[in-house]
Amino acid sequence: MKGRYKKTCLVFVILSLLIISACGDKNASGNNDGDTEKDTSSFPEKEINGIIQWGEGGATDNISRTLAPLVEKEIGGSLVMQNREGASGAIGTQYVYDQKADGYALLFGAENPNLYQILSISERDYLTDFKPVTIIGQSYAGIVVKGDSEFETLEDLVTHAQEDPGDMVMGTSGEGGLPHVASAMLKSELNTEFNMVPYDGDGPLATALLGDEIDATVLAVSAAQEYVKSGDFKMLAVINNEPLDSLPDIPAITEAYPELEKYLPWGPFQGVFAHKDTPGNILNALTNAFEKAQEDKEFQEKLKNLGVDPLNINGEEAISYLEKNRSTSTWMLYDAGETEISPDEFDIPRVEE
Repeated sequence: MKGRYKKTCLVFVILSLLIISACGDKNASGNNDGDTEKDTSSFPEKEINGIIQWGEGGATDNISRTLAPLVEKEIGGSLVMQNREGASGAIGTQYVYDQKADGYALLFGAENPNLYQILSISERDYLTDFKPVTIIGQSYAGIVVKGDSEFETLEDLVTHAQEDPGDMVMGTSGEGGLPHVASAMLKSELNTEFNMVPYDGDGPLATALLGDEIDATVLAVSAAQEYVKSGDFKMLAVINNEPLDSLPDIPAITEAYPELEKYLPWGPFQGVFAHKDTPGNILNALTNAFEKAQEDKEFQEKLKNLGVDPLNINGEEAISYLEKNRSTSTWMLYDAGETEISPDEFDIPRVEE
């Protein structure tokens, strides 16, 4: 009788262990491969936090806040936007990375994290630590001065920066920002030198230029064009190989300096990113909502009016886009001597390779 009891207990224990083990394997598999088995039909069950890595009033902020209410309609939940600027966008980037990978914290960012590693700003980068929910659009940048500036043409500005090295104050959005990369391009090809002063994004840069704190800067066209149309700013050139439809009277930078053609087209972009460990079904729900939201005709028109080429890409297409942008920008900085860390150290190929 005792022997039969012991055998029964033993069988019960073994079965229990097998069930526990099976559950554990399933959970472990879910955490590692995106948890595609999890039911996410009720997502979102609470507010989604949209973290903008730049300050208020800039291109990323304006585009993100315009898109947010359209996404809310598609996903059936609230998207609460907040700015967490600082350290060339690294503060907001790290914040999102540190949150639980459940889709409730999204990073609304620009191109800067593609450069963090070679500039020793942060360990984070888009291609290793995040998954692209969407790349919203490709922007373009312009070299701007105040409306009453002594500089009438790009050649005026370049000549001054060549003849009086470091005299001109160039406002930047920190290492890896648009002004930094564009200035590196000018330095490498035209032997210019600026006194670089950092600010937290396009909005603060525009305010600094209006207040005569800086002599010039590089802004996304989407952030600068209203100031240009009002006469508050002069845009000396767009950093592109042809003029833009939204500002047809502004010359392309290659009109004055054709040697810059090899870097173009190049410019900022806006995108939305989730933690790399976000469950697959949640990532799909987010991707679908953002994709449908961007199909809104008024939003598409707004982007075009801001000088932004709408992209609305995700998945492998978005990853390929990020890889090309990273290759162009990192090698541009390295070739200009703006960083001693070669992109080769991170297996980043040149674009032509």
